[in-house]
Amino acid sequence: MINMNEVVGSHDIVMITLDTLRYDVAKLEEENCPNLCGSGSWEKRHTPGSFTYAAHHAFFGGFLPTPANTDKASHVRLFHGKNSGLRTHPNTWLFDAPDIVSGLAQEGYRTICIGGVIFFTKKNKLSKVLPGYFQESYWRMNFGVTNPRSTENQVNHALKLLDGADEQQKLFLFMNVSAIHGPNHYFIPGTHHDSVDSQRAALRYVDGELGRLFEALRNRQRPVFCLIFSDHGTAYGEDGYEGHRLAHEVVWNVPYREFFL
Repeated sequence: MINMNEVVGSHDIVMITLDTLRYDVAKLEEENCPNLCGSGSWEKRHTPGSFTYAAHHAFFGGFLPTPANTDKASHVRLFHGKNSGLRTHPNTWLFDAPDIVSGLAQEGYRTICIGGVIFFTKKNKLSKVLPGYFQESYWRMNFGVTNPRSTENQVNHALKLLDGADEQQKLFLFMNVSAIHGPNHYFIPGTHHDSVDSQRAALRYVDGELGRLFEALRNRQRPVFCLIFSDHGTAYGEDGYEGHRLAHEVVWNVPYREFFL
């Protein structure tokens, strides 16, 4: 496993959540996603939450998706809070804060959130909680789920921030990609209902836009460690279920990747 004690402090860190992306969809599109999967395959993991708000609370607490196996020895956490009373791995980075965002800020990181779905809009008290972890947080209407060019707009905003950034300052960049979340039917012209196929099309679109972000990150002076995964899946009629915030394998199984740029 990656030794996070060698990563934190020496690398920029990027965390991207592909909101609502199902594991089976990610695997079906693996060969069509050169930016997300050019250096490896998706790993099947279990999410700690069945919808965005719950899952991201866990992520920022250091509880990333767990390997989908029964070998507990392989369930090593990259991040873990200090003084928890639980056994940790020597490669786990321990943070002395309520969440990894604050912990990284204590290590001199500039922490940035580029929101996507409703829980990042800052339009009410609830939707201010998750972006409130960060020193800087951004959301625009054209970053949201109803805009067919949402990822393009999110990446453009990230590129503007990177263009004016001090490269000597360590960066923790978080992005919640909204395009894969419903509605996504408009990624297949003439279709009026979300489906596995329209989510696949949305993922292809997202991969194409993320390529520009990855290229800009590669051009930074500091090496970059990327964590990219889904927060939960969603049901399209399986066993009669629709949507998420429910207990079904298409919701709990999520794709996960970690790699260096």
